[in-house]
Amino acid sequence: MTQRTDRVDELLRQEIGAIIAKEIDDPRVGFVTITDVETTADLSHAQVWVSVIGSADERTETLRALGRAMPFIRRQLGARIRIRRIPELHLRADETLERGTRVLRLLSELEAGADPGTLTGPLDTLPTPVPRLPHEGDAPEPATDGPAEPPGRQVRPGRRRTNATNPARRPTPRRRGSRP
Repeated sequence: MTQRTDRVDELLRQEIGAIIAKEIDDPRVGFVTITDVETTADLSHAQVWVSVIGSADERTETLRALGRAMPFIRRQLGARIRIRRIPELHLRADETLERGTRVLRLLSELEAGADPGTLTGPLDTLPTPVPRLPHEGDAPEPATDGPAEPPGRQVRPGRRRTNATNPARRPTPRRRGSRP
């Protein structure tokens, strides 16, 4: 894709997510994340990839409610974004999370010595994060006695702070027609 469509995709993803979070009051809409937006080159259509956490019935109900809310979302986008044409929105379910959960479950069963072919239980739930245990061959963690940087305002690399008491660090304003 071009840089323009990539910027439009990201802007649409952010704005659609904000509209769903703040403006849609439908109780059928559960926990929704807009994972990606892909627009066509002429910006007439956009695929909106949505991830929904919940059971299969809850996901289906949420996708149905979001599908009915797409005209409202498109209207809100027209009021928020200044582009010539707001693309027609097509909703797609993003199942990456479910596939990742299944892979994690298979790996944990292989690690436990179980047969991964006999998966039992619902696949709708997300794995519970656990702290990582040290393994043989891991590098030791460095001991820290305190914060590495002094507390206070941090400056990003490549940025300079201007200082009112140090005029060398602040550019002097120039008047038109004046010589250096």
